[in-house]
Amino acid sequence: MRPLLTVTSLCLSAVMSCTALAQPAAAPKPSPGAAPSAAAPDPATLKAARDLVAQMQGDRTTVLAAMGAPMVGLIQQMGVKEADRAQVLVQDVVMPVLTSRYDELIDIQARSYAAALGKEDLQAIGVFYASPAGRRLVAAQPQLAQAQMTGMTQWMQSVTPEMQAKLVQAIQARGWSTGAQPKPR
Repeated sequence: MRPLLTVTSLCLSAVMSCTALAQPAAAPKPSPGAAPSAAAPDPATLKAARDLVAQMQGDRTTVLAAMGAPMVGLIQQMGVKEADRAQVLVQDVVMPVLTSRYDELIDIQARSYAAALGKEDLQAIGVFYASPAGRRLVAAQPQLAQAQMTGMTQWMQSVTPEMQAKLVQAIQARGWSTGAQPKPR
């Protein structure tokens, strides 16, 4: 059961990294005309959201292939060290599951968009994604997501020492204990 949970969480991580740009960073305030968040969106708004999410995701085959690529390494981390065997597992097990359930991902994302944006906004955004610039953005999203993850990691590594030092100072100034044992002198 544990390997299944690990694969599931790894798949979720891959999906999140592949669709990071298609997701709002935080729940935005509803736009004028947006459906109330407590109520289910009306069917027209939900359809506009599904259409938009599908446009934002781009070609299904390409998205699924992008999800599958990192899975080989993750399968290897689980203990199947041979790349060719890990690739077989990805092709024979992981990809069929992701493919058969891909519409669920679109529906989940569509409900989020329909709850945050009104039908008119969703349709207007869809016009952008149907434009040449919008299609280029969709094609660039996997590369941009990777660059953002790399940049975020580098940035966090650069600010962590400063944050740690300031946290220690703030904790000491308040007389709080960090739970760490003092270093021997």
